[in-house]
Amino acid sequence: MEIVRVAGWVFEKRDLGGIIFILLRDSTGIIQVTWSRKRGDKEIGRKMKKLKINDVIEVRGEVKKEEQAPNGVEIIPHTLRVLNEAEHPLPLDPTGKIDAGLETRLNLRPLDLINPKRNAIFRIKSEVLRLTREFLRDRGFLEVITPKIIATATEGGAELFPVPYFEVTAFLAQSPQLYKEELTIPFERVFEIGTYFRAEPFNTNRHLNEFVSIDIEAAFHTYEDVMKVAEELIVHVYKRLNEGMEEELKLLNLDLRIPQTPFPRVKYDEIMEKLRGIGVKIESGEDIKMEHLESLKDERTEGYYFIIDWPSKVKTFYTKDKEDREGYTNSFDLMYRELEIGSGGERIHKYNDLIKKMRKMGLSIDNFRHHLVFYKCGMPPHAGWGIGLDRLMMSILGFKNIRETVLYPRDRFRLVP
Repeated sequence: MEIVRVAGWVFEKRDLGGIIFILLRDSTGIIQVTWSRKRGDKEIGRKMKKLKINDVIEVRGEVKKEEQAPNGVEIIPHTLRVLNEAEHPLPLDPTGKIDAGLETRLNLRPLDLINPKRNAIFRIKSEVLRLTREFLRDRGFLEVITPKIIATATEGGAELFPVPYFEVTAFLAQSPQLYKEELTIPFERVFEIGTYFRAEPFNTNRHLNEFVSIDIEAAFHTYEDVMKVAEELIVHVYKRLNEGMEEELKLLNLDLRIPQTPFPRVKYDEIMEKLRGIGVKIESGEDIKMEHLESLKDERTEGYYFIIDWPSKVKTFYTKDKEDREGYTNSFDLMYRELEIGSGGERIHKYNDLIKKMRKMGLSIDNFRHHLVFYKCGMPPHAGWGIGLDRLMMSILGFKNIRETVLYPRDRFRLVP
């Protein structure tokens, strides 16, 4: 006879009079607790009759095989303690039998995550983080942590959240860009998985003001080299999720098809030509928007792909210009269908070239003096990218709203809970 002690929450209860079934939930799953009038303790039976969904209990009892029970076993209780009672009615049905809208679910996130399908999303997300670290470490990248309170913009113009910082105004970082470039000098290859902030007043299904980014920077890499790192990372994640997250994927009715590499490379000018060919009014040098790509019919853009060789005017000051084509850069956006997942490219590594580009873009050299000093100290040729974790999750799991992939999303209108 095997005696066990388990503690958790009441997920479901069925009272058939002479027999009571409880599905007990903990972080590992669900197990059935069965009491019968014929062989069970009467006091335990009285307690089980009073139990409600999400009451917190501790059960000590005998494990028995039962083919009809979840996982093929059940517990016959010898003792039962009620550790805390849930007040009813609950503000949200955690079983998901009564549907609730996204706004309600986000307001009551811990209850929402009791639902096995919602729970599976974040177990998969946790595994994606682990697999990402595993992949990058195996390829010689060192994980770093950079400041999130900064003195000036790293992207040269992106909207920033100001923060009172003693006698001065500081800002919340929107990227680790300048730090990770500097760190290629001592470490050569670095990566960071961090939280960043952008004060952009968007209210769409794909934008948040607080987001997690996976960033890499690698010395002696070209933009083609780091595109290869990105696509190999995504394939690694897909393969390992299929191997290790079968139950979670099954709950979400997902059959992950491993992307084929290399991902298609489509030039910016080619996209523009195709868009104009279908009647989209867009000028060369403009950014390509999601709504533009939604109308584009091209088999290369049906999965993951790169849009490469963007014009200088739509890329940041540190992006390296092409040597063989004036006005264009060695840069890319990583796409999944019409959704931008990330962006990257080669960076300028020579001091005079960077100063020239900054002046051309109207940036203050003095604001970046603490960064520019390293370009006189042996800055290597380097390239890198940033991939939005939450958008990557959208592409893997097939969600249309980024908020489904974030525990407590922060957007223009959501600051609580």
